[in-house]
This record gives sequence, structure tokens and C-alpha cells, in this order.
Amino acid sequence: MTTLADVKTYLNYINGSWVPSTTEQVCASINPAYKNEIVGYVQTSDKEDLDKAVAVAKQAQVSWRKLSAPARGEFLFKIANAIEARIDEIAETMTKEMGKTFPEAKGETARGVAILRYYAGEGMRKVGDVIPSTDSEALMFTSRVPLGVVGVITPWNFPVAIPIWKMAPALVYGNSVVFKPAQETAVTAAKIIECFDEAGLPNGVVNMVTGKGTVIGQGISDHPDINGITFTGSDSVGKRVGQAALARGAKYQLEMGGKNPVIVTVDADLDLAVEATISGGLRSTGQKCTATSRVIVQKEIYNEFKEKLVAKVSEITVGDGLHEGIWMGPCASESQQNTVLSYIEKGINEGATVLYGAKKLEGPEFEDGFYVEPTLFEDVTPNMTIAQEEIFGPVLALIKVDSIEEALQVANDVQFGLSASIFTTNIGNMLSFINDIEAGLVRINAESAGVELQAPFGGMKQSSSHSREQGQAAIEFFTSIKTVFVKG
Repeated sequence: MTTLADVKTYLNYINGSWVPSTTEQVCASINPAYKNEIVGYVQTSDKEDLDKAVAVAKQAQVSWRKLSAPARGEFLFKIANAIEARIDEIAETMTKEMGKTFPEAKGETARGVAILRYYAGEGMRKVGDVIPSTDSEALMFTSRVPLGVVGVITPWNFPVAIPIWKMAPALVYGNSVVFKPAQETAVTAAKIIECFDEAGLPNGVVNMVTGKGTVIGQGISDHPDINGITFTGSDSVGKRVGQAALARGAKYQLEMGGKNPVIVTVDADLDLAVEATISGGLRSTGQKCTATSRVIVQKEIYNEFKEKLVAKVSEITVGDGLHEGIWMGPCASESQQNTVLSYIEKGINEGATVLYGAKKLEGPEFEDGFYVEPTLFEDVTPNMTIAQEEIFGPVLALIKVDSIEEALQVANDVQFGLSASIFTTNIGNMLSFINDIEAGLVRINAESAGVELQAPFGGMKQSSSHSREQGQAAIEFFTSIKTVFVKG
């Protein structure tokens, strides 16, 4: 058993310094592949720690916003270089903390580097327009101004990419940041903030406070000096964040759940559809908001598709994500494992048929980790729990339909609308899907998971507060428009 003396304790980062919380309490971040291995200890902070971070962020933002945007962008370039220099270390830490395989973790870290460089370049782009005035002797134009202090609340499933795609635009557009990472991946977050520190950002511009969501997350939502909140996480928590922000007039951005469908039509390339369904649904152990969860297949090709899918899923190697040849790691925590197993039980109890998996993995190599077999259900009806609620685990529900029209109806018959994909070679099917699917991210002959960093990302219905992240769309949230009228 790892002891406190064997591992590092990570501190909060406030005003350019690493400081312990006022509670003097820490909690262990454990490896989900080996529950007795402690990756590090992180602070269990309280509202006093948060208040300190917000106060220095508010003060630092005054001078930060006065720097030119290109100058702010130069800091992002430096941060990107610092992360790139430590990419293997950060990726290994991510794998140890949340379980995704090392190649996936390294790819995510590289994406973080690319996001920083993209937004560094945004510092050179326009932030307003000249507008014709009815007064021929006047000049009228718009500019964009930062919100002020931005609270960043992020989940454990993408502990590098999501914080960076929020913090990078916040910073380049002139805001300061108070960052609350998920406690489960706070060691990875600390290593990212170490890179921010290495880049020499002015003190107080970026601050990190770790702790419980009910204390620090709620504190960010309620804090009168936090002007904007960007949140990614569960639907229930996101709504509480939004309600608290709305009550005090703060700007908020919520990215929440998904119940993402893939539709497979009679004319689809079935091998391509199978590969993408598995990649979209089971990589990262299904712990992506854009992960494929429902597989809606036309009846004429259902059996052939099912056989190919089961054959490929049976080849998946499960284990410690740091080991060579492992395709899928454990669930990120015991709590998440229990959640996934409870949904599997609901599927069985409601009459779905298990095609593959549906159990905790057993054996000496699995007994210390939070492993669940990749799981396939068939005979799933659209109203079953496993067809309606987000599972966030390696579970795919197969639904047989008669037509593309029925497929679209089933796909839309959930409260979420984040991502969706279709496999077809028919242009009419593609157009129907593009026009009729209720999702913010629409993909044709590609898996449901993933979006390019330069493109807007966000959902419809209960998946989002209807704002968009990433790409040039980020400026809409992180700034306010100022209209200027000048007459000599």
C-alpha cells in the first residue's frame, strides 16, 4: 500500500505560488487500474481558499487586459512549448489517474498543445467591425472586451484538453482564471498548471483551487466577483451551476450530457461502421460526452452488422492503459464502475438481451482495478433506461428499425442532443440526417466522438446551454461586445 510519505502532495496555485489549503486537509488520487496505488495527494480546499484566488484574479485581470492580445498570445505559445516538453510525463500521469490508455492520453495532451497554439494565433485576429452610421460625420464601430474573472470547472474524463480549451481563449481575450479541476484528476491538472507557471504568466492571472464540487464548484457559481463560468460535466450539476449564475447575473456556459446515436443504413459500409461504432463507443472506456451509446440499425443488415460487431468487440484487450497492446482501460473510479454496472443490471431487468460482456472482469490482473467488460445489448427498445440515460461507460445498445425515418425518430427521442453520426452511401439519407437530426455535432461516415479544435463544439436540448466552445466561436462567450460612436 502506498503511503503519504511515498508520494507527492500537490498544492493549490494562487497568485503565482503553490500554497496548501487553509483546511490542511488532502485527499488521495488513486490509480483505477490498481486501487491501492496512490498517484498523489491533492488539497481539499474550502471557501476561504477560493476567496483568495478570486481576489488575486480580480486584481491581476486589470493589468492583464491592458496587455495587447498578441502579447497575451505569446504567453500561450510558451505554455504550449512547456507542455510539449513534458508530454510523456503528463500523459502517463493522466493514464494513472483516470485509466485511458497511454496513446489516448498522449494524443489528448498533444491536442492541448495544439489548442494553445491556435488561441495564441487568435491574439492577432480582429475583435470588432466598423458599422456605417446615419451621421456622415461620425465613426461607429464595435470592439470586444473581456468578462473579467472566469471560473473554469472541468471533469475528469479529459483532464488536459477540456481545461485548456476553456482557459486558452479566456486568457487570450483578456480574462483572468480561477480553475477548479475534477478532484479525481487533480494531479494531472497540477502538472498542466506547472507549465502555465513555467511560462511566466503574471501572478494571479491563472489560479487553481482543488476541492469538492459542493464547496469549490458551488463557490465559483455563487461568487459575486466571478463574471463568467464555463462548465463541463453532468447534466444535474450543470443545471445547478447555471441556476446559481443566472440568479446573480453572471454569464455561464454549460456542456453536459449526451446519449449519442449512430445510424447504420442498408447501404452502409458495414466494416467501416463497425470500426467507428467501437471506436466511438468504447475508447476511453466509453467515458466521453460524445461517445456512441445507441446503435440504430436497419433490419435488412442488422444480423450481419451484429455478427461483425460482436466479433470485433471480442478482440478488445482490456487492462492497465500503460501496458503495450491494451486497447481499453478501467472505469475511472469505483463510483463510475458501480454506475456502469447498475445500468447493465437495469438493461437486463428491463428485458434487453446481453450479446457480449455485462460483467466485472475477473482474474488476478483485474482484481485491484475498476474493470467492466465491453458490453453489447440487443432487443433494446427506445424507452428502456439504457436507451434514454447517459451511462458513461463501455455499453452499446443495439436498436433495430425498419427505415431511415424511424431511425431518425428514435435517434431524436431523448433529452440530449450533443453528437450523432450516420453510416450511409446514399446522398438522400445524408441530407435527411443533416437536416433532421437534433444534435450540435453531426458526422457522416465517421464516429460520433471527437471534433476538430478549430470548429465550434456544443450540443442542443439538455446537452448544452446553447453556447459553443472551441474555434473562433469561443470569443462569443469569453467577451462582451462594446459599441462605440465617435463624433468630432
